[in-house]
Parts: sequence; structure tokens; C-alpha cells
Amino acid sequence: MGAEQKPYVIDQMISAKAIAARIEELSAEIEEEYADTNKLVVVGLLRGSFIFIADLVRELDLAIEVDFLEASSYGSGMESSREVKILKDLRGAIEGRDVLVVEDIVDTGHTLNHVVNLLRSRQPRKLKTIALLDKPSRREVDFRADWIGFEIPDEFVVGYGIDYAQRNRNLPFIGKVRFT
Repeated sequence: MGAEQKPYVIDQMISAKAIAARIEELSAEIEEEYADTNKLVVVGLLRGSFIFIADLVRELDLAIEVDFLEASSYGSGMESSREVKILKDLRGAIEGRDVLVVEDIVDTGHTLNHVVNLLRSRQPRKLKTIALLDKPSRREVDFRADWIGFEIPDEFVVGYGIDYAQRNRNLPFIGKVRFT
């Protein structure tokens, strides 16, 4: 453990089974929304969404193209800096295309709001958002994803792609970090 990290334990909040069931429900809604698309561009926000996007696209019965964008407002800490930086942009053009942005967690709303404004400026035909987790009590920007997996209280969480200082992404569930 790094010198700055305090010892902690992780209490399971949302099981792998509950996540899988919710993804199945969400994928049916997304298929309905994008039923008329010839190909859906699914944009994963790195790094936290990589497990969610992999499970989600496997459930979607649509023609899919996957691209990634990396935006950061956290660094290695637990608090958002509120300054959003684009670290990796999309490889492909989205003008006139159907786009679904996949985020791991909406906290203050700054990151997803920034990304959506950036992508809207590129004139997609349709742009929607999905977040696995939503913490509305922390919102600083008037933004709500079109689809939410789970609404959670103001807890620091890890697992299922979400990290704390690059640890715990590989947990199959969402867990609450409790410092000891």
C-alpha cells in the first residue's frame, strides 16, 4: 500500500448477481430505444467502465461498434477535482451516428456533463447515456444519465471496474470502502 493510503476493508453493497440482472433489464430498454439503428457506437469512459461496457455489449442484440474515451477528474484521490481532462479521445467519427455513452458512476456530474457536451458538438444522430451507479446526493451539475443501474448513497465504492488508487477494479461486485 502507498504511504498515502489508509488501511481499509470492503463491504459488499451490490452483488455480482444483482449487477448481471440489472444489465439484462437495461439492455432490453436500450435495444428498444435504438431499434432503428444500423449500428450503435458504444463509447466507454475509461477506465472505470470497462467491465460494465463488456457485460452490457454482450447483452445487446444490436450491431455494435465500441470506442473509448478517457476523461479524468480524480487522479488517484477520492475527491473529484472538478476539472475534467480528456486523456484519450475517440478513434472514430460520430457525426450522424447513434451513440451510447457508458459511465461507471455519476458523482458530481462534471465528467459526464463535459463528455456529453463534447460529443454533442460532433453532431451525432442520437446520443444517450448510461451509468452503472448514480450518487445524486453529490451532484453539482444538473445532469442525469438516461439509464441508471443503481442509485447509491454517498459512499466511496470500488469493484466491477471502479478503483481506489488503481486497486480493487477486479472485484466482481460493488463494495463500500470502510477505513479502519
